[in-house]
Amino acid sequence: MALAAGTPAPDFTLMTTQDGDPPVKPVKLSDNFGQKKTVLLFFPAAFTGVCTQEFCDVSSGLGAYADLDAEVYGISVDSPFAQQAWAEKEGIKVTLLSDQNKDVTKAYDVLFAGLLDIGDFSHRAVFVIDKDGKIVHSEQTPSPLELPDFDKVKAALA
Repeated sequence: MALAAGTPAPDFTLMTTQDGDPPVKPVKLSDNFGQKKTVLLFFPAAFTGVCTQEFCDVSSGLGAYADLDAEVYGISVDSPFAQQAWAEKEGIKVTLLSDQNKDVTKAYDVLFAGLLDIGDFSHRAVFVIDKDGKIVHSEQTPSPLELPDFDKVKAALA
């Protein structure tokens, strides 16, 4: 079960290939603490239908999150290079973070063990973290085919 609202957000540093130079760079969650709110979108896998829909929709509405003083990150167990190829192919503007070791997925308690008997992935889940580093909204969907309630995400940011 995903970490609950009221819980301190586990800090992490994950790699992204987005924004070009250097080709792979670290993103540290706590760099946002005291600066802005953060939305973490855990998703099962790049290049899948529901994940593509989710991230294309969020990308087209990134301005609304910026207006709410929030940074949005997508996290999956895909390699940063697969994430980059997916983002380029689909026009995804959300910063994608690679959790290949599954450490962050486990820390947020959203590991989907043995999905379709092909391996361990992230559940589809969302966490809203306030400027103080506390989780103020937590949602894990019942199925990877379902999207989070983004109205509740935006309400938690407001």
